[in-house]
Amino acid sequence: MSIDRRKFIKVTGLTALGAAAGSSARLFAEDSTTAPVRKPPLVGKRWAMVIDLRKCHEENGCDDCVNACHHIHNVPHFDNPKDEIKWIWKEPFEHAFHDQEHEYTKENLKHSLALLLCNHCDNPPCVRVCPTQATWRRDSDGLVMMDWHRCIGCRYCMAACPYGSRSFNWRDPRPFIDEIQQDFPTRTRGVVEKCTFCEERLAKGEMPACVEACKAKAIAFGDLEDPDSEVRQILGSSFSIRRKPGLGTMPEVYYIV
Repeated sequence: MSIDRRKFIKVTGLTALGAAAGSSARLFAEDSTTAPVRKPPLVGKRWAMVIDLRKCHEENGCDDCVNACHHIHNVPHFDNPKDEIKWIWKEPFEHAFHDQEHEYTKENLKHSLALLLCNHCDNPPCVRVCPTQATWRRDSDGLVMMDWHRCIGCRYCMAACPYGSRSFNWRDPRPFIDEIQQDFPTRTRGVVEKCTFCEERLAKGEMPACVEACKAKAIAFGDLEDPDSEVRQILGSSFSIRRKPGLGTMPEVYYIV
């Protein structure tokens, strides 16, 4: 019996590579009497992230969130910046928000680093240009997903993304991974990759790795459609900005300044 890979991914919430790594096979093969107790999946209608740059600035020398994300997702480390693969990273505030900075911006903020990642836009231009539908927006919760098996490396999505949130594997990444995590798939040369809001962790009832790793509690994650969620509470009581709002992409990563 043939299975439509795309439909399977949308229904189960698993990436194609996660299935390829055997995670789904183990899930269904375990005896129900011996399987470990599993948390129910985190369910939301519109996942979003809030990053408090005031708190993050206090820990500006800290890269715990970056290290945690890259470690569990088998992101390689290349010495040559031209080959860099990044799911989450930091850039100077003036570069990340050049269209919103003004002379009265707090001095400490203007010269600080901003934490950046895929914005999981409501109107993602990367999805529109992908010729193989290797990237798509999930209707159930708004996450912009990738099927790395479908990616043909045309890099149209990279050209369309105005945030620089996607990386291309010019080289085989696996020899450049310090410690391969067996429960998450590695990628191959010629494939684009990016942050997925840790959808594989959400499916296991866990928060994104960057949220858990942040000692300063500068990152919040939750359902925008839930008025009682932490992200709604923060956005309702604090002034926030988004990157390049004039483009109409409607990013769902908010920054408290």
